[in-house]
Amino acid sequence: MGDTDSGSSAAQSALPQTHSGDEADERPEEKAGFFGRILEALSPNETDASSFLNGASSAYEPTRGLINLRRMRVDDVAIPTAEIVSVPVNISKDDLVKVFRESGMTRIPAYEGTLDTPLGFIHLKDFALNYGFNGSTAEFDLGAMLRPLLFVPPSMPIGVLLTKMQTERRHMALVIDEYGGVDGLVTIEDLIEQVVGEIEDEHDIDEDKTWIKEKPGQYVALAKTPLEEFEAEIGRSLTEHDEVDEEEIDTLGGLVFMLSGRVPTRGEVVAHPDGPEFEVIDADPRRIKRLRVRLPEAAG
Repeated sequence: MGDTDSGSSAAQSALPQTHSGDEADERPEEKAGFFGRILEALSPNETDASSFLNGASSAYEPTRGLINLRRMRVDDVAIPTAEIVSVPVNISKDDLVKVFRESGMTRIPAYEGTLDTPLGFIHLKDFALNYGFNGSTAEFDLGAMLRPLLFVPPSMPIGVLLTKMQTERRHMALVIDEYGGVDGLVTIEDLIEQVVGEIEDEHDIDEDKTWIKEKPGQYVALAKTPLEEFEAEIGRSLTEHDEVDEEEIDTLGGLVFMLSGRVPTRGEVVAHPDGPEFEVIDADPRRIKRLRVRLPEAAG
């Protein structure tokens, strides 16, 4: 951060000094939040960004992603409504456990009736502390554990939302359209990834291994998993069927795309004609990212 401080000092010395000696020196860093300081210190100004985009300068090569904080909007990064993992406020405790387990999420929006009437979100930590670790026998009440949601318009720049999330200490926001309906969901991780690239967590698979075995007959695999390698792992062919053209596909994601005829949404289950099922764990509108594969012999 030393280079940032030097650049900041140089910029301040170049500004005209309009205050008198008796005036208190205002320090922006004392007034802005953490992400606000990042935006002020590291984001290139319009001239710098234009020069970089025109190839006139390579000075901002290391901070290329920061331009996204200004030029990208919330609707550029939000998860579509159809892919939002959410629960009704009257869900049972056992069903909520199942949603947390299968989705891998730690924060899930809750609604009344439909998602267009969101009430808040449930945090896995609150659920575990109230009904898990201490073995409470109290009647399950999801509404009492709900935390408030942040609502944002789709046109908001992601840099503004990032600062807002940091200021209000929120990690999740629902995107609301002009009619008040839910148009998507965005997390603070989604925003940061536009600057620093993809962030892997404990649910992600190591790069040198594109699948993991959850239990006998069930795997979690990246969509880029080579089809031949996975077939060797499970000891069966996934391409010896009339509906599958093995000449056209090389990966598990390609196989699922061919079977469904489109990019399936998160949570969708695509069945193979020979029995295996592919559950889409993670995807965006353009591509499949992660799958859960269930082999028929494990169905029982």
